[in-house]
Amino acid sequence: MTAPLHPDTVAVHSGRSDLQGLGVHALPIDLSTTNPLPDIERGGESYEAMATGGRPPADGSMVYARLWNPTVARFEEALAELEHAEASVAFASGMAAMTAVILAHGAAAGKRHVVAVRPLYGGTDHLLGSGLLGVETTYCEPDEVASSIRPDTGLVVVETPANPTLDIADIAAVVAQAGGVPVVVDNTFATPVLQNPIDLGAAMSLHSATKYLGGHGDVIAGVVACSEQTAEALRRVRAVTGGLLHPLGAYLLHRGLTTLPVRMRAQQESARRIVQWLIDRPEVAEVWYPGLRSKGSYPGLDGDQHGILERQMRGTGAMIAMRMRGGFAAASAVTSATELFTHAVSLGGVDSLIQHPAALTHRPVPPEARPAADVLRLSIGLENADDLIADLARAFAALPADETAGAAPEELHAVR
Repeated sequence: MTAPLHPDTVAVHSGRSDLQGLGVHALPIDLSTTNPLPDIERGGESYEAMATGGRPPADGSMVYARLWNPTVARFEEALAELEHAEASVAFASGMAAMTAVILAHGAAAGKRHVVAVRPLYGGTDHLLGSGLLGVETTYCEPDEVASSIRPDTGLVVVETPANPTLDIADIAAVVAQAGGVPVVVDNTFATPVLQNPIDLGAAMSLHSATKYLGGHGDVIAGVVACSEQTAEALRRVRAVTGGLLHPLGAYLLHRGLTTLPVRMRAQQESARRIVQWLIDRPEVAEVWYPGLRSKGSYPGLDGDQHGILERQMRGTGAMIAMRMRGGFAAASAVTSATELFTHAVSLGGVDSLIQHPAALTHRPVPPEARPAADVLRLSIGLENADDLIADLARAFAALPADETAGAAPEELHAVR
């Protein structure tokens, strides 16, 4: 039996099993919107199979790109292998993916209640609370999942590390509390390089593939890794609602996977250096980063207070959140003063970004769950870490003196 391949190797070679037969080496792009039908009977059988969530029959047709596309399917195969899942289903955006998950496990399944662990990405939080998809949501802390479950609960939603404050939830513990209720984990910040929720009992691992999976800020997509049975339900929602991923986007994502492990490790190392610098800055009142325990402690698994990181992650990632001592005025000034950090939403690309969650991505979230006005989020890219630190130092130096004054920083807690 062949030994299991290292994830770095899987990232390069997965989803390419049919290339030899096609006689090509580079990933091809199939842009066909419609496909020839062998005959009426087999064409009809093919349509029905895929419209209900299945795969195209071997002797049939792919019929129509809303139902199936080989370029998209290759990316799905590759991501599933990286996530240790039977299958994955790709969508036009991360929100389209989350919408399909809620529909498949909510009202469409006769289960109109969702349990959601906060904090969550603002778009997800808003979607769940809007009632738009016909579900009622109970928001809770990670240790309140069991008490929040009802007979009509169809789904538990958790994001770890969470957006934007990088709270860590114990996935296995959440799954245990959920009992038989499916758990979907938003794995966007960690990626399959650092975390595999399905290995910990989660039913689904969801990504805004726009972020680290693509990695270059040029494609919007979402993807859910899961069992084949769950994939059939998600593909059915995708076929009916039309939330399909364009083949060009799938091509870019598949290509992005090949460098994902290398990018993630390099960005993570820079993030650790920047965190170490930030915790000593008088302008910064608090820093959130996985494993960061107290002022002066080197960020990493050694700061894992509860042992969660060691059990479920293989690293600490490249996202940082910080609270500015000068409040909203200081936070706003810093976003306008950086030069290498682009002031923009999104994350996970090769270039570094800075943004104000409360004013942007988490603006629709109710005030009681919205990040504070003095919080900024950093996505660390592939620039030289010293250059990024110098950029932040210049932005901090431009702050008025009264926006950096105050008592000594409190003890830092990234794992809560």
